[in-house]
Amino acid sequence: MYKLLRNALFIAALLGFASCKNGSIFKRKPEKSDVTGWNYNDKNQGGYYVFKAKDVKTGPGLVFVQGGTFTMGAAQEDVMGDWNNTPRRVTVNSFFIDKTEVANVHYREYLHWLNNVFSDPQYEAVLRGAYPDTLVWRSELAYNEPYVEFYFRHPSYNYYPVVGVSWKQAYDFCVWRTDRVNENALIQEGYQNKNVIKQELNGGGQDNFNTKSYLMGEYDGIPSKPKKKGNALLDAQGRPRTKVDFTDGILFPDYRLPTEAEWEYAAYGYISENPQPRKSEKKRGEELIANKQIYAWKNDGYDNLRSTKQGAWQGAFLANFKRGNGDYMGTPGGLNDRAAIPAPVTSFFANGFGVYNMSGNVNEWVADVYRPLTNLEEDDLNPYRGNVFTKVDVSGGQGNMRDSLGRLKYIPENDSDIVNRVNYQHSYAINYLDGDSISNVTYGYGITTLINDKSRVIKGGSWMDMAYWLSPGSRRFMQEDQSSSTTGFRCAMSHFGPAEGTSSKLKNGNFFPKSRQKR
Repeated sequence: MYKLLRNALFIAALLGFASCKNGSIFKRKPEKSDVTGWNYNDKNQGGYYVFKAKDVKTGPGLVFVQGGTFTMGAAQEDVMGDWNNTPRRVTVNSFFIDKTEVANVHYREYLHWLNNVFSDPQYEAVLRGAYPDTLVWRSELAYNEPYVEFYFRHPSYNYYPVVGVSWKQAYDFCVWRTDRVNENALIQEGYQNKNVIKQELNGGGQDNFNTKSYLMGEYDGIPSKPKKKGNALLDAQGRPRTKVDFTDGILFPDYRLPTEAEWEYAAYGYISENPQPRKSEKKRGEELIANKQIYAWKNDGYDNLRSTKQGAWQGAFLANFKRGNGDYMGTPGGLNDRAAIPAPVTSFFANGFGVYNMSGNVNEWVADVYRPLTNLEEDDLNPYRGNVFTKVDVSGGQGNMRDSLGRLKYIPENDSDIVNRVNYQHSYAINYLDGDSISNVTYGYGITTLINDKSRVIKGGSWMDMAYWLSPGSRRFMQEDQSSSTTGFRCAMSHFGPAEGTSSKLKNGNFFPKSRQKR
């Protein structure tokens, strides 16, 4: 009898705990505002819903890069005499970056979506402008026609880096990728009906999901009920809502091209230099970078270009590059990098952050506008040149803020509206202190220089480059509307939350035990 009574009490306790957890019997004490004393998440006290702080999830294809300080710029003698990469100390905040370069199969997925959504003849120019230029393979004195025909299209090259893509095309790919990832996130959480994809791909045109249009209320899609019961989003009156806001923590930040500083920092993979990278509050690594690397891996013997690990791979090249004039992959029977042209995106040696081909394979577009002396003027925290500060064009009124592609329309901020600001006074900051009226510097594009405000930085060296260009510190440029057979790209994403990582155990700042000061 005693055993039966004990079991009954135990079951009752479990049911009580479950009821308490679901909030149907016992209610947890509500969190209060530190500034007003009002309850959060209480419809009777304003209905201000505050979601538990959580880190940004790692988006598809990305790896986390823990930020920090490093010496940006030249890692070896400036044999080209460019004087465009003087070393200096900077810091970049933590961020995400693609594990690999964007491959042909990924870019074809993008074109598949465009061709189905914008199938109406009025969008012909949009589709034509998105295709990579396969003619970049042609040369007057080489037989490269097979690459013109097959490199982008043939399945044997599915996971080779896409080339022939301009900076503008890479930028548009990042916008498209953001929207598809966020659309899928809403579908998975149950806030958009899965049929919205079929609707789009059936010639939806302007009426396609765009993250910023969705957040501004310019696009609704097909709202649905959340899949997780008891975890619905609520409005001020405590009623479930189907519209997601960015503060709900469901949507991802934008995919974008990495800044030059982010790209260079990620390329070095310096976290591998740290003997004890922190994995919890109980352990922290040492603030130490022992050596200035030349390439995207540790300086570790030989000429730093070959594997030093004993075994079959000892002496094999760690990157895809041109060893010397006419030597792209070695000799038959003893091929070294085994790639006369670009190689698959996961080939060769991943660096300390687990990122592939930051040295060699293809050059990569970064976000920055090129200036030879930018590193002398930029901020030392998250340096970047290329800002044009914009705002949403609301002149058309609610419901008319999207362009023909379904994206929000933006216009530059009016300088007269920001003239009294302390931190910036002009919306157009691309040529700030180097090409503007303050600097008294002019760039006579096509006359005295090949540099203008459309010159974008490329980094990393390629399958056609000598080893010098494989150093992450080296930099070159192309016009943003140009492309080549040696240049591709990868995407990045901003990280919000603890700088050390994506673990909930880690925090921003140091939190010491509470103690009272002795009098």
